[in-house]
Amino acid sequence: MQIGVPKEIKNNESRVGMTPAGVFELIKNNHTVYVQKDAGFGSGFFDEDYKDVGATVLDTIEEVYAAADMIVKVKEPIAEEYPLIKSHHVVFTYFHFASSEVLTKAMLKSEAVCIAYETVEDKDGSLPLLTPMSEVAGRMAIQQGAKYLEKPIKGRGVLLGGVPGVPPGKVLVLGAGIVGIQAAKMAAGLGAHVTIMDINMKQLRYVNDVMPSHVVTEFSSEYNIRKRIKDHDLIIGGVLVKGAKAPKLITRDMLKDMRPGTVLVDVAVDQGGCIETTKATTHEDPTFIIDDVVHYCVANMPGAVPYTSTLALTNVTLPYVLRLANEGWENACAKDETLAKGLNVVKGKIVYEEIAEAFNWSVDAM
Repeated sequence: MQIGVPKEIKNNESRVGMTPAGVFELIKNNHTVYVQKDAGFGSGFFDEDYKDVGATVLDTIEEVYAAADMIVKVKEPIAEEYPLIKSHHVVFTYFHFASSEVLTKAMLKSEAVCIAYETVEDKDGSLPLLTPMSEVAGRMAIQQGAKYLEKPIKGRGVLLGGVPGVPPGKVLVLGAGIVGIQAAKMAAGLGAHVTIMDINMKQLRYVNDVMPSHVVTEFSSEYNIRKRIKDHDLIIGGVLVKGAKAPKLITRDMLKDMRPGTVLVDVAVDQGGCIETTKATTHEDPTFIIDDVVHYCVANMPGAVPYTSTLALTNVTLPYVLRLANEGWENACAKDETLAKGLNVVKGKIVYEEIAEAFNWSVDAM
């Protein structure tokens, strides 16, 4: 199979869809890999690294799309890429269709096969291709939140860990999934007082068992959220509904109950955000302020640490890329129920129910 790895062109996205080690495995399996010039540069991988393992480096993104049958990316295609995606393409990347009707319509029009990393689902309900980026984003949420709590950036001026004689900062984490647990772990490591909320009692029991005593659990309800936001310094939105828009747990009117300089980090921004006032931002301009509350809503948080993120992503995507390349998408998905869950848009049809529900459209059966 002809496999293309284009350079990501989303604002400040420095990750790349495949490391040289991943390309090596594909070429070892008798596939041809086309990598766009400087595609890996932001992640610390150079054109010579790809050439050394047998890849062909092409100058332009147009050449990569034209040469490839399967495109392996990191982020969803943006408007400049829409015309490059054709009906013979299999595109394997993060799509987050439910948050963008424009993207969904463009991919339907292309009649390509769109397989979304974020909906590839194991039998136990886990999301193996989303997990590593959720781990990165959860940890980064605290790193970024701690920075934006500083007064020069309009935060409350709170040091999360406190100092002797001064209480630590308070962190509220909404969602006890991968993002929430990683955020709680990082905040606890800094010495902050952490409250983590979820509606899944089994998950809260797990958190209670594994976290230190200054991480407390609480059942998530509007009443409890409204109570906690009044005295917490940093609030992390880490709620995920697979393939669907995130629920709005913090509404516009709640901002008035927060103290000036409170920081909100909405990790769910890719799925529309779990904070009503969320709007996607970039690493170039990451924050905005509403009612004296700082919002950090960067839609590709792991892109700020591309070396770590690219390695972590290729570790989990490579087996699926190999399966798709070796067997073709139809056979690979027929044999692997986990991979089949990644099918979102196929030949002009939506085949993933939650996407259709997001736009009140009908689902076409396979």
